Amino acid sequence: MKIVVVTESSTVEKNKDVIAALDGFGHEIINIGMKKLENEPSLSYIETSFIGAMMLELGVADFVVGGCGTGQGFFNGIVQFPGVSCGLIQDPTDAWLFAQINGGNSISLALNKGYGWAGDVNLKFVFEKLFSVEFGCGYPELRREIQKNAREKLKKLSIDVHYPIKEILEKIDITIIKNSLNYPGVLELIENAADSEVKNTLLNRYKNN
Repeated sequence: MKIVVVTESSTVEKNKDVIAALDGFGHEIINIGMKKLENEPSLSYIETSFIGAMMLELGVADFVVGGCGTGQGFFNGIVQFPGVSCGLIQDPTDAWLFAQINGGNSISLALNKGYGWAGDVNLKFVFEKLFSVEFGCGYPELRREIQKNAREKLKKLSIDVHYPIKEILEKIDITIIKNSLNYPGVLELIENAADSEVKNTLLNRYKNN
């Protein structure tokens, strides 16, 4: 699984903890940041959620791990885009249930609120439980078909209630696009993604506005 990690300015100190917690599960990790680079531009949860959604849409990522101070901002930001199913994860049980019941493609972590002693250990336990089960297998067993049907309906609902992603990219505030793609490494990931109408629309707006 290709996992993109993208964390915003208020949680820049925790990025290294997220990366360390993901180590050892056999996944390809793409750490977008923020990474405490010298003269690093700031990313808000608006921009990290946009980046996360684009990584999923363009096939750069199979799964996105995001977060902010409480987890609420990234969660609410990324679900504004079609095709995203995100879980707000605060403990290992959340992760274990989200994987089985919702089978989503993104999680949002609270990286300041409640992040005290053993916060980094809790992150490791979160990922251990997240990856310990089959995504979308259902829990408990007697509700598996109900949950499967609900997931399929939610996927269709996400398409029905959102503008197509190409239209979103044509309407979205250009500063969100500029700030996101100006962060070190993001533009390169997008340019190296498979060619598509969405990719071309995004790059055209970035370069021509």
